[in-house]
Amino acid sequence: MSDRSSHDLAASINHLLPYLRRYARALTGSQNTGDRFAAIALEAALEDPHTLLAARDTRFGLFQAFHLVWASAGAPSGDPDTRFSAIAQSHMASLTPNAREALLLKAIEGFTVAEVGAIMQIGTEEALHLIAVAMEEMEAAVAGRIMIIEDEAIIAMDIAAIVSEMGHSITGIARTHKEAVALAASERPDLILADIQLADNSSGIEAINDILSQFDDIPVVFITAFPERLLTGDKPEPAFLMTKPYSEEQIRSAVGQTMFFSSTETLYGMTPV
Repeated sequence: MSDRSSHDLAASINHLLPYLRRYARALTGSQNTGDRFAAIALEAALEDPHTLLAARDTRFGLFQAFHLVWASAGAPSGDPDTRFSAIAQSHMASLTPNAREALLLKAIEGFTVAEVGAIMQIGTEEALHLIAVAMEEMEAAVAGRIMIIEDEAIIAMDIAAIVSEMGHSITGIARTHKEAVALAASERPDLILADIQLADNSSGIEAINDILSQFDDIPVVFITAFPERLLTGDKPEPAFLMTKPYSEEQIRSAVGQTMFFSSTETLYGMTPV
């Protein structure tokens, strides 16, 4: 492999690694376990870079390498590193095998159904079936109260409509840091969907930190055009992280999964809908 090819491959992997970590963390229900398997997959790929270079693209090859490593280890969840991780892992046991992997690869990571099948080493029809099963299992699990932090009115209304159609209720929409903290205090949500750049140039991240200082068990899904700012490896990372522009399928997947694995007090004893 030429020096230029080696440099290009390293740059590509460096760009893709945060997204592999996002997937690994969501899949295993544990930031520590997800990072460990992402690192093992990366080491395996770099030991034989020709495999990555021969793949249809580096991103596909890297995710395929991860699945080979993770599957060969028995698809483990590992030891939970937070209370959310423990709840998530107990819930994962009730899902149809391989369904969640297929949904995450398609809805969150944006692979085509054919690519999902190739990464998981299953047929396209089976991949399509697993994606549908996962959506049904998660969306039917529980309904809850969702708060939206978004300064663009059209986007906020679009997200609210999608979430409402799923059977959840909207506690409100906040456009600024101050509004967000006040809304959470008055209408405690089960889940927060948040942008990181707000109307008054305040930070959605800072607003979330202030909210979580009051309610430390509310899961958060960040929707941002700059995901690399949050996929740093520092703890805690968001439950899910979606990139703008988003699709309806991505919203439904992230909300469905996060609510399914939520451990907030208001959801803990609810009867599934």
